[in-house]
Amino acid sequence: MLAILHPNTPLDSDAYRQTLHYLENLPGVSLRVHEVQGSSQRLTEIYLLGDTKSLDKEEIEALPAVERAIRISDDYRILGRHRDDRRQSGFHYNGVDFSQDNLNIFAGLCAVDVPEHVEMMMQALEEHGEVCTRMGAYKPRTNPYSFQGHGKGCLPWVFEKAGKHGIKVVAMEITHESHIEEIDTCLEKLGRPTGVMLQIGTRNTQNFELLKAIGRQSTYPVLLKRGFGITLNESLNAAEYLASEGNANVIFCLRGMKTEAGQPHRNMVDFAHVPAVKRLTRMPVCVDPSHSVGSREASPDGILDVMHATAQGVIAGANMVLVDFHPKPEKALVDGPQALLMNELPAYLEDIRLCHETWKKRQDIYQRLKDSVSE
Repeated sequence: MLAILHPNTPLDSDAYRQTLHYLENLPGVSLRVHEVQGSSQRLTEIYLLGDTKSLDKEEIEALPAVERAIRISDDYRILGRHRDDRRQSGFHYNGVDFSQDNLNIFAGLCAVDVPEHVEMMMQALEEHGEVCTRMGAYKPRTNPYSFQGHGKGCLPWVFEKAGKHGIKVVAMEITHESHIEEIDTCLEKLGRPTGVMLQIGTRNTQNFELLKAIGRQSTYPVLLKRGFGITLNESLNAAEYLASEGNANVIFCLRGMKTEAGQPHRNMVDFAHVPAVKRLTRMPVCVDPSHSVGSREASPDGILDVMHATAQGVIAGANMVLVDFHPKPEKALVDGPQALLMNELPAYLEDIRLCHETWKKRQDIYQRLKDSVSE
């Protein structure tokens, strides 16, 4: 069962103390408290775990700080959708809203190489009104001799340039618990010129100790990539690991499935799962067309496959796009052949916005159909 408190309930109020005291003394029940910060209000959710079948829902709702109570299923207890569940989807972080209704674009370098390329990328994003980017400092690689990223050595100039160009959120993959402290220490020393979204790569989707460590911190939201060789259910449960440790500010990323059936693309593009994830959970959904397609091949219409894949995800309702760009792909240290070019950025952004507007119009069509049926 889930008890949702009245918005902005002070944690030092008598109503909160009385409510918590009552819930803590329920036999066979343990509590987990989650804080959800929206753009205009803070919500406190208290999850009642254990033997809750005999609990009286109306009795819980009568507690002084409780707005409503919801019975929840076993699947995705925190991040999932449940009957009579009107909770908000998504979260607000560093001035940017992330929800199942909007769209944010994270174009940038798969791997940070030199300051000049970071500067060029961020300047181009600023010129086009974008406030998010991707910048890889830590890079897990299959080949032990491949470039592994500059690590904490590049963090100061990446974050400083982000602040200079008004970039509010940098998506950055981490591969070890110690990277959280390195990022936090660097941001604090610089006066927090930007924000960071911690990215969990496909190889670490079932690294449960890393998931727990990231979930225990609440400073930074998380972008979790689907595991390339496991089921959707298993990947969604990985997201639930994060939430169960305390951090429910999670975005789920579809990045393609590793299978020979996906050829000639790098992976089997799985963007048809965008609406499925939004139906099963309250998480915003991201698509990563660069790592799904893995090339700059174009169809006879002159449009690159990666752009077609992006359109498929966005027109299906994706809320975030994670995409590789590079000022000089031939000099990129990671995934240069699949990176989009800087002169392609304006058209790419225009294409995405066109697809997003089409998604909104599609919603209107089916809402009108629903309304006509209910009349």
